[in-house]
Amino acid sequence: MRETIERFLARDAGEREFQQAVREVLESVEPFLARLPQAVAEGLLARIVEPERVISFRVPWVDDRGRTCVNRGFLVEMNNALGPFKGGLRFHPSVTQSILKFLAFQQVFKNALTGLPLGGGAGGADFDPKGKSDAEVMRFCTSFMRELYRHVGSRVDIPGGDIGVGAREIGFLFGAYRRMANRFEGALTGKGLAWGGSLFRAEAAGYGCVYFASELLAAHGLGLEGQVCLVSGSGNVAQHTAEKLIQAGARVVTLSDSSGHIYDRDGIDEEKLAFVKHLKNVRRGRIHEYAEKYRSAVFVPVDPAGDHNPLWAHRADCAFPCATENEIGEQDAYRLINHPVKLVCEAANMPCTPEAVQLFTGKNVLFAPGKAANAGGVAVSGLELVQNSMRLSWAGEEIDARLRLLMKGIHRTCLEAAESYGSPGELLRGANLAAFEKVARAMLDQGVV
Repeated sequence: MRETIERFLARDAGEREFQQAVREVLESVEPFLARLPQAVAEGLLARIVEPERVISFRVPWVDDRGRTCVNRGFLVEMNNALGPFKGGLRFHPSVTQSILKFLAFQQVFKNALTGLPLGGGAGGADFDPKGKSDAEVMRFCTSFMRELYRHVGSRVDIPGGDIGVGAREIGFLFGAYRRMANRFEGALTGKGLAWGGSLFRAEAAGYGCVYFASELLAAHGLGLEGQVCLVSGSGNVAQHTAEKLIQAGARVVTLSDSSGHIYDRDGIDEEKLAFVKHLKNVRRGRIHEYAEKYRSAVFVPVDPAGDHNPLWAHRADCAFPCATENEIGEQDAYRLINHPVKLVCEAANMPCTPEAVQLFTGKNVLFAPGKAANAGGVAVSGLELVQNSMRLSWAGEEIDARLRLLMKGIHRTCLEAAESYGSPGELLRGANLAAFEKVARAMLDQGVV
């Protein structure tokens, strides 16, 4: 089977992130594939690693100085065996087809773990909203939606937000969609509360990650209270991961952005976090301003030539990578193990390299894989779609309760799958096996399509 996997991967030579995501899943699910006839297994793999479609398009727009700019836009629709394509839109200069194929592939299995009838996809552009005026972002989003609206809809493909796509961008995108499609429907998630959004959507990914971490720690007789936690990022997921950790009695000491990170020896409390939210969400400032305001904190800039991220060099009990893919490498993992950390919980998509994951699992560090731990965001997106269909809005307490139960259920599903395939306690393998089996059986039931 390994030869088969490598043969499929060879077709996507050069797409490093996508190959990494595919290899991690397929090498975990060999016990399930071994139960199928060889021809059936190979045919299934050939389909599951190939996107249903990949759409690439140009996005022309005019900046505030009257200059015409052109970006590349993409939509990857990976697999809809379980339901409409669902994934995030990412606006960032690093966006490539490989990045979006990896995100779409991950999303297929993350969505499967939630139990909701959703397939997996992703989209985005190499546009950087950072430093752009609202008018420029609106013009870009309108141009981006001129192509996207042909491919999305509540029963077809339902994008949400990701890096660079927050409430402002979703608002502009939905306004353009409503006008172009001449329909008011749940074609996007993350909408404003006044026009079809859901309470707790912003908090969902971060809160869900902490709920999952709590379940994992509790299973080993531990808790979050009093634990020193490293959190990377300072966007939506990082903010709400930090918020829920603070509420749980943990001490959060770091946050970061692309310029570097802050370390606050006294811990980030609710007042300091409120400053971060205003800084990043309203003023769109940089994290170094935190250290200028609070004397207990220092700012450590990014070292472009460094082979490690100094954020992970601080002594702590738990690590919550909330920023981007492959932010914890092998050297970072060694530093975390030597602290020694008890838990690494992936709140971002694939933030740990394969070498780092191998080190964590080999040293018995509790490891919560992203496709399970950060499924809370898409779970509440699914609840938003239900509310849109029913033309109602649930209270925040009800959604939070549903989110807690869902994350508890995902943890149990991963444990049970790992146990049933002879890998007790291996949450990464359990997550991959449970999700892959669900998607695979749906594909086999529906024939070769």
